[in-house]
Amino acid sequence: MKIDFDIAKSLRNAVKRGLPFDLVEGFDWNTALVVEDLRSDYPERRFQALGLIGNKLHMVVFTPIEGGVRVISLRAASRKERSRWPR
Repeated sequence: MKIDFDIAKSLRNAVKRGLPFDLVEGFDWNTALVVEDLRSDYPERRFQALGLIGNKLHMVVFTPIEGGVRVISLRAASRKERSRWPR
């Protein structure tokens, strides 16, 4: 799967959260919980994916592109999000 992202935004995320967007290459899409993000009228379809990178739970916000995804956001899952994860 192709993983695309804005390099400058990835660097900002790495500084702020310690999570550069290239980590999404290790995201487990097969077990992820994916829902469309309908909170706002975005210019493109956005999705939230709750899933594992290694053994830690993360939230990836992305938009589909041909052959993969473009990462919009990556962060550690919140407590509320972790409660939705099946154990």
